[in-house]
Amino acid sequence: MRFVSRLLVILWTVWRFGLDDLALSGLRRRRFQVLRRVTRLGRRWQEPRGVRLRLALERLGPIFVKFGQVLSTRRDLMPGDVALELAKLQDRVPPFPAALSRELVERAFGRPLEELFASFDAEPVASASIAQVHFATLKDGREVAVKVLRPGMLDVIDDDLALMRQVAVWIERFSADGRRLKPREVVAEFDMYLHDELDLVREAANAAQLRRNMDGLGLVMVPEMHWDLCSPEVIVMERMKGVPISQRAVLEGAGIDIKKLARDGVTIFFTQVFRDGFFHADMHPGNIQVSLAPETFGRYIALDFGIIGTLTEVDKDYLAQNFIAFFQRDYKRVAELHIASGWVPPETRVDALESAVRAVCEPHFDRPLKDISLGQVLMRLFQTSRRFNVEIQPQLVLLQKTLLNVEGLGRQLDPELDLWATAKPFLERWMNEQVGWPALNKQLMKEAPRFAQLIPELPRLLHDALKQQAHRGGDADMRALVRELRSTNRLLSGLLWGAAGFALGVLLAWLTARFLNLGF
Repeated sequence: MRFVSRLLVILWTVWRFGLDDLALSGLRRRRFQVLRRVTRLGRRWQEPRGVRLRLALERLGPIFVKFGQVLSTRRDLMPGDVALELAKLQDRVPPFPAALSRELVERAFGRPLEELFASFDAEPVASASIAQVHFATLKDGREVAVKVLRPGMLDVIDDDLALMRQVAVWIERFSADGRRLKPREVVAEFDMYLHDELDLVREAANAAQLRRNMDGLGLVMVPEMHWDLCSPEVIVMERMKGVPISQRAVLEGAGIDIKKLARDGVTIFFTQVFRDGFFHADMHPGNIQVSLAPETFGRYIALDFGIIGTLTEVDKDYLAQNFIAFFQRDYKRVAELHIASGWVPPETRVDALESAVRAVCEPHFDRPLKDISLGQVLMRLFQTSRRFNVEIQPQLVLLQKTLLNVEGLGRQLDPELDLWATAKPFLERWMNEQVGWPALNKQLMKEAPRFAQLIPELPRLLHDALKQQAHRGGDADMRALVRELRSTNRLLSGLLWGAAGFALGVLLAWLTARFLNLGF
């Protein structure tokens, strides 16, 4: 019943705000335009289309708000008025009452607000889909930000996820393309990340890890958590002061180098992905600020760590090789990597896949970012991948989303930014560190504690293994092993005696030469 009622709410919201009319307006075939005219009968809307879409997403809840946040960064893929309205979803979601926020904080820590803080701003400074933020001051005078989880979020999210799971089942059942996209696995990934975001202690732990990772980079700041004031519903962190990255005019007026800021954003993203395998996966403009303080001037300020992406060493190596192959226009290598990874069937012809990838990517090189739409590239790659039954990897969905966010930010900051040229040196340097002596030395240092423990145990382990083999394999195996050991011993003895004889001969020759030179 909850599923049916939620579906009815979604359908009613779509009808009330005219989202069906928005969808049909983009379809040019005559039958769709006839259907649009029929569905418009008796309906009129006062608000513009962008406002209607934003209000509908807000009404539908956090999952739909997050969808709108992603769309707001892609102004090249949608009309400007719609993108401008969706940008308001980033920090203008209607807040819940201040009295309720106070009650939630006191319940989380079991103490009155006056005992926790010297001051607490009742009005939130930011209100997002999952939580809202209040500024406060601790008893010792430190300024902090208090993040409070919206009440009743779990039930709403579970209802929406149940609906998404059912839709995923229908897609897999009725669409071959849908099965290739693995929608049920994608929904499962989304489910995991959303439930992680509902646990604010997990978000605080993500922030602490990211702060350690970024400590030596000097490009981004992450707030410090006050662990004695962190719970699953409320967390307290260092207050960060900066200008939202979307306010370009303010940043330029303060003297920020916008082009450098755009390049730094790309460096931060690729460092988190390929060096650490731990990246901020919710990088819309509402979560990114820029510091104007003299000691940290021009640095990024990262906020909201509820959604963090992780990659394994295998994922990182595979992605880095793909990126470098793209940058070097080595499309054959791209095709070989896809086949070797199992993304496409093993019987796929390398030359056919190579030709298809070249046709998609080649037109986009040597052009500035303002002339390139990564969204269009991805759509063309998707169309091409149908022919080769490429399987979309669910663990990379967050990375794809974040890459689109990064492109959106880069496009807003510096339309002339060459994303490829900025990323290529970083990836090549990273790959050089993964092979050769630096990588070997790094791996040996990593494994040294295990070696130090294992080496003294080797004689005992060998003795135990021989005894077990004797019990299992019988005398024949043991006699064969003894023969091999004796043969090896004779060989080693021969080598040692040969080396000793050679050394003795050299010594005798030297003594003879000395004897003759002395005139004897």
